[in-house]
Amino acid sequence: MRPGRLSQSYQRVWPVVVVLMVLLVVWYASAVLLNTPFQRDIYQRAKLDNVSFTTLVGDTLNQERPVLPAPHQVGQEIYKTTVQKKITSKRSLVFHSWITLSTALLGFFLGTVLGVLLAVGIVHNRALDKSLMPWIIASQTIPILAIAPMIIVVLNSVGIQGLLPKAFISTYLSFFPVAVGMVKGLRSPDSSHIDLMHTYSASAWQTLWKLRLPASVPYLFTSMKIAIAISMVGAIVGELPTGAVAGLGARLLAGSYYGQTVQIWSALVMASILAASLVALVSMANRLVLDRMGMAK
Repeated sequence: MRPGRLSQSYQRVWPVVVVLMVLLVVWYASAVLLNTPFQRDIYQRAKLDNVSFTTLVGDTLNQERPVLPAPHQVGQEIYKTTVQKKITSKRSLVFHSWITLSTALLGFFLGTVLGVLLAVGIVHNRALDKSLMPWIIASQTIPILAIAPMIIVVLNSVGIQGLLPKAFISTYLSFFPVAVGMVKGLRSPDSSHIDLMHTYSASAWQTLWKLRLPASVPYLFTSMKIAIAISMVGAIVGELPTGAVAGLGARLLAGSYYGQTVQIWSALVMASILAASLVALVSMANRLVLDRMGMAK
């Protein structure tokens, strides 16, 4: 690797490392602060006096059911439920992650297709622009926790069960950034370029295919980064009102029922890792496509 590229990589990685280190320090400090009252109560009931500060800190960071688990406890739980469990086991976090991931990917795909189709219609039809766009924006003001149970119940009443109802919740969340981003992208070409297409008697379809869509690709991928992350949220939320027994949402429910905070946090961290990985994959696809189109910077 060239020294210049090495320096650029260092400049990109180092801020991330610093932020992660600060977060770990704050996390550990918060764990000690929040778990100390319960640990002191344990000492009091065991009639233990004059406990050293080092012992207190160590015990607060290794409680079985802490108020806030320490990072190493979450890491141990993730390792135990991924590496040490068969992926087909319902105790495996990989098994539950795959259930949620499949829901999120299906919802993301449907949301992307829906968002692109709506954007094309809005850009090419003034009536849709005036009537549909306000409703699209207004739809996102409804709390997803309020509408998710209704979607599940209505779809179950017509015989649609399993993966699809939960995927529709991800679709509901993910189509919005794609639609808004694509509308802006399809309208991004200069008026001079549009006039040039008209000069060559290009049809609306030819203008869309040869000018508007290529110009909208950067906007599409930017929107997809937001949509793929929020689709994970929709997939987890979709599992909560159904009493699901599989998925990261189910792990969150089970952990809350039995007071297993370490299980709750491990599911949250796994969801964050999955979302970050999906955003990274979309970013890689973005660079590859823009490079192939000659638009990469």
